[in-house]
Amino acid sequence: MTTKNLIAFLLICLAGNANGATIDFDEEIKSLAARPEISEALRIIEILDSQSDAELIELTEIPAPPFKEDARARRYAEKLIDAGMQDTRIDKVGNVISRWPGRSGDKTIAIVAHLDTVFPEGTDVTVRRENGKLYAPGIGDDTRGLILLLTMIRAMRSADVETVHDLLFVATVGEEGLGDLRGVKHLFRQGGPRIDELIAIDGGSFKRVLNHAIGSHRYRVTFSGAGGHSWSAFGLANPAHALARAIHFFDDNASTFVATGPRTTYNIGRVGGGTSVNAIPFESWAEIDMRSEDPDRLRQIDAILQNAVQLALVEQNRLLTRGEPLSVEVKSIGNRPSGRIEPQTPLIQRALAATRFFGVTPELAAGSTDANVPIARGIPATTIGRGGQGGGAHSLNEWWSNTDGYRGVQKALLIALASAGVTDRR
Repeated sequence: MTTKNLIAFLLICLAGNANGATIDFDEEIKSLAARPEISEALRIIEILDSQSDAELIELTEIPAPPFKEDARARRYAEKLIDAGMQDTRIDKVGNVISRWPGRSGDKTIAIVAHLDTVFPEGTDVTVRRENGKLYAPGIGDDTRGLILLLTMIRAMRSADVETVHDLLFVATVGEEGLGDLRGVKHLFRQGGPRIDELIAIDGGSFKRVLNHAIGSHRYRVTFSGAGGHSWSAFGLANPAHALARAIHFFDDNASTFVATGPRTTYNIGRVGGGTSVNAIPFESWAEIDMRSEDPDRLRQIDAILQNAVQLALVEQNRLLTRGEPLSVEVKSIGNRPSGRIEPQTPLIQRALAATRFFGVTPELAAGSTDANVPIARGIPATTIGRGGQGGGAHSLNEWWSNTDGYRGVQKALLIALASAGVTDRR
């Protein structure tokens, strides 16, 4: 164990509650799991989750491409209502929101999974079963997360669990790609529902507990000009040449920048434009993604991109011998905030303790998920795995298997109930 990790561990052990009393989070989770109604809920989860494949297949085969999650949202809302969650609605951006009322309602813990997938409209999402695995685009990321929420709710209701504080179960839209976290951003808008802590269900690892949100800036850079015939209009400023210069300048400077300091990455993901091999394009564009664990580093690499674009514009316009100069538009198509939740925060400690409860050594981690938004605002949030085993995320060969998948549901239940509190009926 490194010195840094040892310090973090000691902080976790010594962390206290609002009244200054020391909390043993491992004992808290063990005591919670031993309560008769929670023990019963954990038992029911194991039964229900082992029978959940049919429902997972059903939801997976309802396409939820970017910005078109409506059909899946409607069906999911029906399932929540059938599970006894009468206070269920679809908000104006498409999130499915379902409230489990606590006895006091003084605090709200949100548990979220996302409806959308990365796959475009028309993708074949038919599920096939092969060697104990279920294959289909989006079956793990994050349709399985939706099933986890449903299984939690059904087990809590069957075991007659009562909480002190409210739980808010949310199926969000727009978590992936150009969705830019629009669902969770809407939740945290001014005037949105009260959320004091958030637990996102995403990713496949059981041991990872996210406390560090990786921020990202995304842009579509478009160079525009008159366009014309490659022979007769030669001499016009060429948008494709300008774009190539911009990419070269950016890559040259950004590669040096990311070589040191907090981890920062960049990627030219898509390039397009032009009409023919023998036509000067009237526009050429590229989509660019930059990420960093550190907000300042993200702003700095953003500045490197902006400077590269403007330098390319100036140099390309200097070469024209006829016609009007090029113009350029740098349009933001994504802005995910970054931030960090300290390891000693009770929600993070409960997630670590719940992981150890199952005999697994937890790891603090960084990622880009729905938890980014609350973390950036200083609101306790984490992301934990969906349970089971899987692979091939964001590919047509994505797969998931229900190998001890119930443990992921049980872990989520224990974390959520430790934060929300369970009523004492004695």
